[in-house]
Amino acid sequence: MTIKPIFTLKEAIKGLWRNRMMSVASVSSVAATLIILGIIFALIININSVSQSAKDQFDSIQAYLDDSVEAAQIEGLKEELEAIEGVSRVLYESKTDALNRMMESWDENAYLLEGLEENPLPNSLIVYLTDIYYAESVLELMASLEGIEEIKSYQDIVETLLSVTEMVRKAGMLVIFVLIAISTFIIHNTIKLTVNSRKREINIMKYVGATNWFIRWPFLMEGTLLGLLGAGVAAGIVKLGYDYLYQILGTDFYAIISVYIIRPEVMMPDVIFLFVVIGAGIGALGSIWSMRKYLNV
Repeated sequence: MTIKPIFTLKEAIKGLWRNRMMSVASVSSVAATLIILGIIFALIININSVSQSAKDQFDSIQAYLDDSVEAAQIEGLKEELEAIEGVSRVLYESKTDALNRMMESWDENAYLLEGLEENPLPNSLIVYLTDIYYAESVLELMASLEGIEEIKSYQDIVETLLSVTEMVRKAGMLVIFVLIAISTFIIHNTIKLTVNSRKREINIMKYVGATNWFIRWPFLMEGTLLGLLGAGVAAGIVKLGYDYLYQILGTDFYAIISVYIIRPEVMMPDVIFLFVVIGAGIGALGSIWSMRKYLNV
């Protein structure tokens, strides 16, 4: 017998309705798994975004110079720093330039700095790195140079962000693996009930010449539909939740944070695609597992 898509779909829908309580449990299980996956996915890509922004913004080390360091020595220090592996360029910033930059960043409150009798800021050399991972080795070499009074680095911030990203990724993968296993098991039991309830019908179909795959396809379709329904529910909930969160973070109070948050229209297509693939995969896997074990025809 040839496999007919319409017949397969109808039989799958009948199976869903016949065991509707287990179907609801299966859809709920898949949806719960994918919602948690969506939360973890959103966390990971947003933390990655923050980490990347941090690496782009904090890819420099500022070396504050002693006031006694003269112009010739500053030029010598600059050449030494430029020769270090991992350094892309070195810029000199005078104390006057540093104060002007601070006044610009303070914007409306810049008038508070105008009353200073003496510029308290030091001259400095700003060392730009080719990659943030060179920071540690560059810092060690900079510490040995004379004329540098203090070194300001953002390495700790970046390393903390990277370690948090890795921790969230590992914990998320573990949780998702467990939940996928549970969802697959529930779908497996749902399909098993359908198979058991149709044993006599399946035997008759086999006797009249139905192929194994003609019999198996409706069950595979049933499991896939369960997974896709769960994916649809999860996608709707995650989209509503993420849109609401993004609106909150878009307020003036969180203006600085919202710069780094991935926009919903950018993230959601990837989330929906991921949900559809994983949801259908969980459903199909649960069906195949059930058929291999219980469909003895």
